[in-house]
Amino acid sequence: MQLYHAPASPFVRKVMVLLHETGQLSDVEIVSATGTPVDSSQMPVSENPLGKIPTLVRASGPALFDSRVICRYLDHRAGGDLYPEKRLWEVLTLEALADGIMEAAVLMVYESRCRPEEKVHDFWVEGQWAKIGRALDTLEGRWMSHLAGPLDMGQIACGCALGYLDFRHGDRDWRRGREALADWEKRFAERDSLQATAPH
Repeated sequence: MQLYHAPASPFVRKVMVLLHETGQLSDVEIVSATGTPVDSSQMPVSENPLGKIPTLVRASGPALFDSRVICRYLDHRAGGDLYPEKRLWEVLTLEALADGIMEAAVLMVYESRCRPEEKVHDFWVEGQWAKIGRALDTLEGRWMSHLAGPLDMGQIACGCALGYLDFRHGDRDWRRGREALADWEKRFAERDSLQATAPH
């Protein structure tokens, strides 16, 4: 299998953490891919017409995307339990919430990276951060008991999302007023899989 990869992508990081946690890292060839919505020349457009990463190419069958599809496939392949049946809807919802944080945070980066400075829409950027803030408040107020439970893909997605906020938006201090979530992230980030995939 081949995984189209960029080390700064939080969506790619989700897949990489899963590979570490399920012992499948050696089964995947890492292929570098970089780009933006306005420059997909280095992206795997022949395998994924959306020109996004991660994209997983298999020996047979179509390439898989996006990160949620890839993670479900790889967890199933490993006979893993990162999507436990008895908590499946909670895990999927938590993963979707974390993915929404990542998406909004990436869009904030693209707004300044892909537009001339005079055309950056500050209100739009702040609207993305407002989404992130609501999601973080929901994690703090609703999901802490789940985050404290057995490892699952929702937790991995949250760890990657919070790590990306530190990486790209550290000056906004997402931890302020969210002590329980901050404490959880500090402990979760100590896992070997998170240490090995830290963005750079």
